[in-house]
Amino acid sequence: MKLTSKWFVWFSLIGIYVMLLGGVFYYNLFKWTFDEKLKSEVLEMVTLKSPELMDGLLRNANAITFDEYGVIEFLGNDKRIIDILYLDGSGKIRWFKHSNYLGADFESFVEETSYNPQSIWQVYRTGRPAIIKVKKEPLYDIAIPFKAKGEDIIGVLNLRVSREGANKIIASAMRKYVVGAVLVLLFLGIPLWLFLKLYIVNPIISLSNSIEGVSSKSFEIKFGARSDEVGTLARSVAGLLEKVRRELEFVSGKEDQIRVHENKWWEVVLKSAAPKNTKAVVVDEDNNVLFANFELNKLDPDQKLHLLDVIDTERKDVVKMVAMAMENPNTTVEADTVFKSQPVHAKVVQVESKGRLRRILILFESKAA
Repeated sequence: MKLTSKWFVWFSLIGIYVMLLGGVFYYNLFKWTFDEKLKSEVLEMVTLKSPELMDGLLRNANAITFDEYGVIEFLGNDKRIIDILYLDGSGKIRWFKHSNYLGADFESFVEETSYNPQSIWQVYRTGRPAIIKVKKEPLYDIAIPFKAKGEDIIGVLNLRVSREGANKIIASAMRKYVVGAVLVLLFLGIPLWLFLKLYIVNPIISLSNSIEGVSSKSFEIKFGARSDEVGTLARSVAGLLEKVRRELEFVSGKEDQIRVHENKWWEVVLKSAAPKNTKAVVVDEDNNVLFANFELNKLDPDQKLHLLDVIDTERKDVVKMVAMAMENPNTTVEADTVFKSQPVHAKVVQVESKGRLRRILILFESKAA
């Protein structure tokens, strides 16, 4: 996988991970903010109208007054409030949407209906306002007590408040969050991708092309000077190529020296050991001529000659003798043949060293001699 593809995958995964974490955080933040706003607004409305309710409870304990009914109607006009239950201090229903329950005891009302506000029980236990989230329903069960100077509860107002409006606001806020997060990732990712492409990927590709274009003769890398890490890498590669060039020159020089010494060695050996008027040729394992005690016809002094360039091309018997000698190291193969249009007795032997260095010596002894 390319570097840009890896970067894109990692950036996308990290972006999604951050978006999810941010989504969880902002969802809870929005939920807390709008829920608190909903509860505080409802409590403020009730607090604003509480003097009228208190006055009605104190003036007429047996029946709801017109002022109290006006407050109930005012609260009922709020679309967020879906149910209202109003109790007096003795626990009897002062107002409910079904008039047949007016004046009924709260406990018998709960037994006869499915309406069981837990917040009212909590208010009677603690004496303080209670807000309970209804399970499996987008509702808040809110109960607010009204107390006289003696701290006795003279009435309780119970409201069931819908959270659907808050949920819609939260959903809208989360949609805006997702859109904003995606735009931020795009605005952040595009410049980062351009930086990666222009300042890292493209220079690396250029450096790779420069390395592929290095000549085995000069070992020079053609890459512009840079002051960043890519430039440091290019200088390191150039230094490595220079070391390789010097090493190859050293090895080549050593091989030339070994070849010169080997030629002198063969020259001395053949002068002292080979019979007079004997032509000698030394070849390597590839049948390239390394030494000959007679003059060779070479167009170029540096030109390498093959054994077939020296012997008569039609003399297949010599090639067979060389092949037999290569199959039987250190064993002399002899036969009569013709060399340079002269009848000769040929001897071929392969000398093999422990280092797997192979040299094949071919002697052409003149029959006339």
